[in-house]
Amino acid sequence: MHHPLNKKLNELLETENKQLQQLNGLVLQSVSEEQLLSGKLSGLDDAPATMANRIADKVASFGGSWTFILSFLLFMLVWIGVNLYLLSKPFDPFPFILLNLLLSTIAALQAPLIMMSQNRKEEKDRQRAVNDYMVNLKAEIEVRNLHQKLDLLMAEQMKTLFELQKVQVELMEDIRSDIRRQGRNNH
Repeated sequence: MHHPLNKKLNELLETENKQLQQLNGLVLQSVSEEQLLSGKLSGLDDAPATMANRIADKVASFGGSWTFILSFLLFMLVWIGVNLYLLSKPFDPFPFILLNLLLSTIAALQAPLIMMSQNRKEEKDRQRAVNDYMVNLKAEIEVRNLHQKLDLLMAEQMKTLFELQKVQVELMEDIRSDIRRQGRNNH
């Protein structure tokens, strides 16, 4: 009926389709960027622990437990009881010099192993903090990108709506002029 108006409507629909394709491209780009970020996040448990690290972790785990404290307390009480009361000729008499030597040796070996384990855990915590920072930064960037996308989408939608409104006004003007022509022709 109105060839220029049909052409205008087709152009508007084509513009809308291009806008949706642009938006789809932005979404695909965001997904791709998310995959890039997740690939950059450092793996915390990817590298297998060395034998020394596993030993340090087990010593730290056992050395900091109630099982260790209670069993060592029991061991010391048995040691002291045997040397004071059960043996007529004790192998470690009263100031318990051998027990002190044993305790000092255990403490001297246990302390660095516990520190090694704590250092490894601290490094893991540091890496987690870096990963958290990267994720938070990515989230902030994504929020900004979403705001930009929404602004772009709203601007394009408003432009399209104004163009549609213009076409509708033109159609209404055409209908009004057709009605006037028919009214004149009928009189």
